[in-house]
Amino acid sequence: MSFHLCSSPSSLLHDPHPLCNLLSTHPKTTPRSFFSSYNPNFHSRNLLQTSHVSLQESLPHETQIEKPKLDANPPGSASKRYAWVNPNSPRASQLRRKSYDSRYSSLIKLAESLDACPPTEADVSDVITKFGSNLFEQDAVVTLNNMTNPETAPLVLNNLLETLKPTREVILYNVTMKVFRKSKDLEKSEKLFDEMLQRGVKPDNATFTTLISCARQCGLPKRAVEWFEKMPSFGCEPDNVTLATMIDAYGRAGNVEMALSLYDRARTEKWRIDPVTFSTLIRIYGYSGNYDGCLNIYEEMKSLGVKPNLVIYNRLLDSMGKAKRPWQATIIHKDLISNGFEPNWSTYAALIRAYGRARYGDDALVIYRQMKGKGMELTVILYNTLLSMCADIGYVDEAFEIFQDMKSSGSCDPDSWTFSSLVTVYSCCGRVSEAEAALREMREAGFEPTLFVLTSLIQCYGKAKQVDDVVRTFEQVLELGIEPDDRFCGCLLNVMTQTPKEEIGKLIGCVEKAKPKLGRVVKMLVEEENCEEGVFKKEASELIDSIGSDVNKAYLNCLIDLCVNLNKLEKACEILQLGLEYDIYSGLQSKSATQWSLHLKSLSLGAALTALHVWMNDLSEAFLTSGEEFPQLLGINTGHGKHKYSDKGLAAVFESHLKELNAPFHEAPDKVGWFLTTSVAAKAWLESRRLSGEVSA
Repeated sequence: MSFHLCSSPSSLLHDPHPLCNLLSTHPKTTPRSFFSSYNPNFHSRNLLQTSHVSLQESLPHETQIEKPKLDANPPGSASKRYAWVNPNSPRASQLRRKSYDSRYSSLIKLAESLDACPPTEADVSDVITKFGSNLFEQDAVVTLNNMTNPETAPLVLNNLLETLKPTREVILYNVTMKVFRKSKDLEKSEKLFDEMLQRGVKPDNATFTTLISCARQCGLPKRAVEWFEKMPSFGCEPDNVTLATMIDAYGRAGNVEMALSLYDRARTEKWRIDPVTFSTLIRIYGYSGNYDGCLNIYEEMKSLGVKPNLVIYNRLLDSMGKAKRPWQATIIHKDLISNGFEPNWSTYAALIRAYGRARYGDDALVIYRQMKGKGMELTVILYNTLLSMCADIGYVDEAFEIFQDMKSSGSCDPDSWTFSSLVTVYSCCGRVSEAEAALREMREAGFEPTLFVLTSLIQCYGKAKQVDDVVRTFEQVLELGIEPDDRFCGCLLNVMTQTPKEEIGKLIGCVEKAKPKLGRVVKMLVEEENCEEGVFKKEASELIDSIGSDVNKAYLNCLIDLCVNLNKLEKACEILQLGLEYDIYSGLQSKSATQWSLHLKSLSLGAALTALHVWMNDLSEAFLTSGEEFPQLLGINTGHGKHKYSDKGLAAVFESHLKELNAPFHEAPDKVGWFLTTSVAAKAWLESRRLSGEVSA
């Protein structure tokens, strides 16, 4: 089979029907409407064809289409000479491609000229006229689709509508809206939509998907939702791609229920979801505190073959930081690296927040030094996160290093919270001179000390046994008109547990002024007031009722410590029992078929010793009085950590105390923080205690 190749390119482009006929004669070519597969997001060369046109836009993924194999003559021939060319020969393919490339290139140049021309009707008309060849409807679409100037695009549209009289005007409107989308101008897009309606042009699906995507790119998710919800009133049914993008829009607009409902439907109907939408879903779950949901979305992405982008990784890291799951942040960070991504500033910031909040000091400092090594600047918030972490875990030298770096950075200045953390770091380890110097620097920077700072300073003076300075600082709090809160009063109480008995009287007055209920309880303990039975319990109960649940355990720990220091074991046991009744101390003792245990991890030293005393009495009663059988093992769990500002943990102190009692409990080699004994050894020890007449630990 053969056909003629026209030597004049204009003769084919002026008359679309011969072109269609020629295409139909090619044995390997199937005629297809250009606009039935045309994607206005496609930035490469577009198919030039005729007849029925339609536009389907795929958002946000851009689907590429192949260049058609058009039959055309090489440009440059002046006369219409015909020559037979075998359609299967390489020359036929080269001629078709050359004709198509030439035409498409000329339309690209036309679009560039229209972008560059002044935004007037006359100038636009002049550029189009000088193009030199008649434009077809599909040429108009290609030209507008490649434009970027939102000022001239409407003028080009009006000119082409007037001169071409297109059969599908909506196509030209849609590609013009796409120009506005490129420049993120939703207002112009909406104005053009109104003009469509005024001209009697009915919008189609592509119209709405373009408006929706424009609203999303402009950061206006609520407007995207409004346009989506208008679709049914114009007889438009959103496809799965549009519905998938609306998961993101509804999520950003705050309609979480609708977003998650669409996502459930997407999973059932297997819609294709883009990474931006997955990122929004992670954000939704993160804001609601469903951190397992964040991880589930991440795993679903991987199972669907959707590659997470850096934004998703950073959002996951941020969510794991809020969840205080630093170990999962570490795993996600490793995934990020292994998938070829380079951590950016947001990545490092999320890691510092995750490690800092969880008090993973060494990990946080590694990330901090990596940021500095890459020349990245930290914000005040990040510096303060690191300093607050250092204050909580006792990294004094590291805190000083970070503070000096912050001052020399030139990008941010210390604020009130910065100085508060620095004073706290020095105060918790009793470095009085450094804490006072930090306070002076704070005042020189224009910040008055807050109650938090003065609380830390009182703690510092207490550790240094400078009771007069504690009283002076307390009076300063009152002079500044600051009302002491529960934490401040708790700090005063903690200082009393570290103060020699002969000086405790100086602090009772402070406690009475700060919190009268606490003052009455402390006075009854210290001054050995004679009171009727049940009065002390009543006063202590009223104190517990008056304080928050976030400090009640700390108060009882300090009160028990004070009793132990004053050798008032009976009062200590009474306060411990009160804590059990209020469920402040829960799970201290546990029993199973194989082991009875005492759990002391959350207790102060005095409270732990008191709990041990009570447990041993309970064991004596169970064995010696009730004849109850012991399980195979008995254990004491002190935890394996040490106090952040002390070289010793509870385990070390207890090991020494158990030796003093000659108790048969020994540290388990395979269970850190546990002291175990057998039932046989425990019974023998309890029996020896009874025989020796010991009644207390």
